[in-house]
Amino acid sequence: MKETGRKASSKSYMWVQLAGNNVLFDYYPTRGNCEVEKLLANYDGAVMSDGYPGYDAIATKFNFIHLACWVHARRYFIKVLDNGENLNAQKMIKFIGQLYAIEKQIKTFKPDKIYQHRQEYSKPILDKIRQFLDEILHKTTPSGAMGKALKYLSNQWHKLVKYIDDGNYPIDNNAAENAIRPFVIGRKNWLFANTPKGAHASANLYSIIETAKAHDINPQEYLSYIFKKLPLVETVEDYEKLLPWNFKER
Repeated sequence: MKETGRKASSKSYMWVQLAGNNVLFDYYPTRGNCEVEKLLANYDGAVMSDGYPGYDAIATKFNFIHLACWVHARRYFIKVLDNGENLNAQKMIKFIGQLYAIEKQIKTFKPDKIYQHRQEYSKPILDKIRQFLDEILHKTTPSGAMGKALKYLSNQWHKLVKYIDDGNYPIDNNAAENAIRPFVIGRKNWLFANTPKGAHASANLYSIIETAKAHDINPQEYLSYIFKKLPLVETVEDYEKLLPWNFKER
């Protein structure tokens, strides 16, 4: 609410990144490309995101592999059905469901076997989705819910299909969305951060707590432990010993 040069009613943003079982919240006042660049500068690897255009320019600049989320794509077709029956939307959702059925079968496989399974079974389904998309895209009113769903699928297609290229890639970013949910629920109770310092503190605490939860650690036990140990910390190595994965193995 109290940020230099900005009205209290201005929108601010909490950015969330997830890698493995590690969750990182960062506060920034805007959702501009410059914020994405700060978060991903010097990153080398793959990034999965929603369809926000800011990620595309940064992906090109830093040349990282850019993946899109199938849950986001599916959500558009669910919205179509919220407005009434639509056979094409139902068919598309059925295809996407087949992709997820395969993911359910292979979730315990090692990455190399996941890759092989996806190439053998997921790729033909993706080909069917693409063929169906091409058949109906230009026959559908672009301004309607179905037209928007198809446009999103078409625009994101090159990123949506990349998950089958590596067994380490997920099909969606549900894990990140699940990590965001407690913050969203909490916001309904505490409503605002009074200052940027408070927003950054909130980001730090949510990073610690959600990472602890992702590592199957009781957050209360973990926080009690690190609050006792922090006054004794003197070196970087001492801090690293307090990280959630080291707490779990202590």
